[in-house]
Amino acid sequence: MDNLQLSVLIPLIVYFAGVYLIGIYAMKYVTKARAAAEGSEEGFLDEYLLGGRDLGGFVLAMTLVATYLSAGSFIGGPGTAYTQGLGWVFLAMAQMPTGYFTLSILGKKFAIVARKINALTLNDFIRERYQSKPLVIITSLSVTFFFIAAMAAQWIGAARLLQGSTGIPYLTALIFFAITVIIYTTIGGYRAVVLTDTLQGVVMTLGTAALFVGAIKAGGGITNIINSMQQVDPGLISPFGVTDGFMTKAWVTSFWVLVGFAIVGLPSVSSRAMSYKDCKSLNRGIKYGTVVSMILLLGMHLVGAMGVTLVSGVESGDLVIPTLTVQLFPNWIAGIILAGPLAAVMSTVDSQLLIVVGAMVNDLYANYIRPEAKKDSQKMSKISFIATLIIGVIIFIIAKNPPELMVWLNLYANAGLISTFLWPTILGLYWKKANKEGAIASMVVGIASYIIFSYKWPRPLGMHTIVLPLILSFIAFVLVSNMTEEPPEDVIKTFWGI
Repeated sequence: MDNLQLSVLIPLIVYFAGVYLIGIYAMKYVTKARAAAEGSEEGFLDEYLLGGRDLGGFVLAMTLVATYLSAGSFIGGPGTAYTQGLGWVFLAMAQMPTGYFTLSILGKKFAIVARKINALTLNDFIRERYQSKPLVIITSLSVTFFFIAAMAAQWIGAARLLQGSTGIPYLTALIFFAITVIIYTTIGGYRAVVLTDTLQGVVMTLGTAALFVGAIKAGGGITNIINSMQQVDPGLISPFGVTDGFMTKAWVTSFWVLVGFAIVGLPSVSSRAMSYKDCKSLNRGIKYGTVVSMILLLGMHLVGAMGVTLVSGVESGDLVIPTLTVQLFPNWIAGIILAGPLAAVMSTVDSQLLIVVGAMVNDLYANYIRPEAKKDSQKMSKISFIATLIIGVIIFIIAKNPPELMVWLNLYANAGLISTFLWPTILGLYWKKANKEGAIASMVVGIASYIIFSYKWPRPLGMHTIVLPLILSFIAFVLVSNMTEEPPEDVIKTFWGI
């Protein structure tokens, strides 16, 4: 490796070292919780999966934004904006109210109920609300399947970023990233995840601002960049993109359902609504999260779109951001800035990894296979570590041969999770008649119709694939719930206090 590559890589290595230190710091809380919880079903998993439920407003906002705004927003999204232009920038801004939608829709009720029933994961909420073993098995398997696909997309993005900016081989970059995420997530649990998310959120914001200013300066100002984009292809400054018929009015209008409102159905996002400290933290999280989302989304996607006038000859749109960063800045500064999109990837992957481990260890193993294991914190720690390694190996195998644009793999996985969880979460929280039969019908219809439409009818009625499955799954939920018995009185009393 030559000096040029090392001068970019060294700041990234320093950043990785900081992440390891945070993991080690968080490990003392996990160790303390493990010792305190010996012989008890509470304590260890509460700390490991939810960090003791004591997030403040700023940390809540940073972990929420950093968890959702992933490689798709910092690598895949700008890469698509590079090929589609300003139309994709407009489309991406539908993600801006991520924190508002999640924390406002779920709000105080979700956190209160989660504490009351001692829910550590979204599946815990599903189990207590619907009291159905088959339902929890479906949701756990869905979490595992779709999150593995989502994490593969993130790992691909991180490896491509390191590959494009430092010149190290893709496979080497993939191994380096995978080992780092697995280690600090395993040793530090949820607290390590949210603390690194806070660091990563700050790094993402500063990196985005620097890259945006640098791109405008290199392009000779916004007016000159827009004129240059128009000369390359007039479609680059159109609200409907370059590819004829790709970004139609119906598709663009409906896309916000996937990346806006429906993100409430993502387990890694909704779990944040379980872990804040108080109402003041909730309100601050909504405000900070919305502002930070706007800065990051607008900045990074505009940089991607403007990159068509600044970068040429890249083999994949996913390489635009790392290539442009190295081109615009001195190497050591480029390394610091590239920590931003790398942070976005890591902050999403660690949360997703923890959710999958929770689904396997807490939701399936501890609740149904070996319930007595909850009292053995040492055994639970060991099983969590083994589960993490198994998941990591599977994701690594998938990521070895990446698709051209990882944004589509990421969106596919998110849509699958939303089809599974959106209505059982929202209706289970606010509709007393919602029952297990309705929830199962909703999940089966949602997942099956989404998979079928993805292959047979990807744009039903001209809209994004996710819209019709969500409509069908909602109808199935309401119809089946009204046709079957109402939930038991003890469930109504637990969730509504009457």
